[in-house]
Amino acid sequence: MKITRETLESAVKKDIISSDQADELLRFFKAQPSTGPSFDFTHVLYYMGGLIAIGAMTLFMNLGWENFGGWGILFISLIYAAIGLRLTSVFQRKGYAIPAGICTTFVVALTPLAIYGLQQAMGWWPVDATYQDYHRYIRWHWIYMELGTLAVGAIMAFKYRYPFLVMPIAVTLWYLSMDIAAVIAGGSAAFELRTLVSLYFGLAMLLFAFWVDMRGSKSGDYAFWLYLFGVLTFWWGLTLQNPTGELSRFLYFCINLVLIGVGVVIVRRVFVIFGAIGGSLYLGHLASEVFKDSFLFPVALTLMGLGIIYLGVLWQKNEAAITARVRQRLPSRIQAFLAQRTE
Repeated sequence: MKITRETLESAVKKDIISSDQADELLRFFKAQPSTGPSFDFTHVLYYMGGLIAIGAMTLFMNLGWENFGGWGILFISLIYAAIGLRLTSVFQRKGYAIPAGICTTFVVALTPLAIYGLQQAMGWWPVDATYQDYHRYIRWHWIYMELGTLAVGAIMAFKYRYPFLVMPIAVTLWYLSMDIAAVIAGGSAAFELRTLVSLYFGLAMLLFAFWVDMRGSKSGDYAFWLYLFGVLTFWWGLTLQNPTGELSRFLYFCINLVLIGVGVVIVRRVFVIFGAIGGSLYLGHLASEVFKDSFLFPVALTLMGLGIIYLGVLWQKNEAAITARVRQRLPSRIQAFLAQRTE
C-alpha cells in the first residue's frame, strides 16, 4: 500500500495518530529511498531509460555492428557490462534499488550478444544467421546463447536479488522453449510441435513461478515475470491448438475459466486477463459459427452476462465463507501462502 498524505489524514481523523505525528511520518517516508516500483514520473523515467538501453543492445541492434567482427562485439559487450556493474554498485550504495536492478538486468541482456561475438570469433557461428535474427526467428543454434544467458541471469539474481532481473530470465526461457522444438524436429519445427512445446513449457514455467511465489520474499515480487511469460506461453500454445470439434473448443473455454479462477485464488491478474481473452474468443466463435444469424444468441449472451454479474454479487457477499471452506481443503503451507497474499 502506498502511504500518502490522504492515508495519514484518515488515520488522524480516526484518532490513531495526531496531526503532528502524521506530518513527521510523511517527512520520514519522503526521505526514504524508493525501493519498490510505482506509477510515478520518477519510476517511469527509470524504466523508460532502462528499456531503451536494453532495447538498444537487443531488439534494435543493427547490422553495422557486424563490422566490428566477433572479437570486437565481445570486447564492446564486456565494456558495456562493466559499466552496468559499476552503475549497479553506485546505485546500491546510494539506496536506489530500482535503477540498480535495471542496470543488472542490462548486464544480463548483454549476454546473448557477448556469446554471439565469442562464437563468431572462434568460427563456431553459422554463416547464414546474424544476431539481428535472434529476436525474430526460431533456430536451434540460439540455444548456446540462451543457456549462457540463463547461467549469467541465475548468478546475477543470486548475487543482487532484484525482482526485475527475472524478466530477461523469463524471456530467455520462452525463447528456449521454442528453439528446443526446432532441435527436436531436427532444424525447422513443425507448427503443431511448436504449439505443443509452448503449451507444456508454459505449464512448467507456471509451476516454477508458483514455487517461487510460495517461497516469497519481502524484498520484491520475483514471481511476476515468470507468471507473465508462463501464462503467455501456455495460453498461446493452447489457443493455437487445432480443435477437432465443438467439444474441444468447449474444453478450451473451460480451461480459460480455470485460469480466471486460479488468478482470483492466488491474486494474479495475468491469469484473469488471458482467461477472459480466451473466453471471449470462444464466445466469438459461437456467435460467428455455431449460432450464426440466430436472433436468440445475443439474447442468451446478454442473459449470460447478467447472470455472471449476479454471480459476482453473490461472490462478494459470501467470499469470506467460500474462501475459508476452500482453503481448509488445501495443504497448510498453501493456506498460509494464500492468507499472506490477501492480507
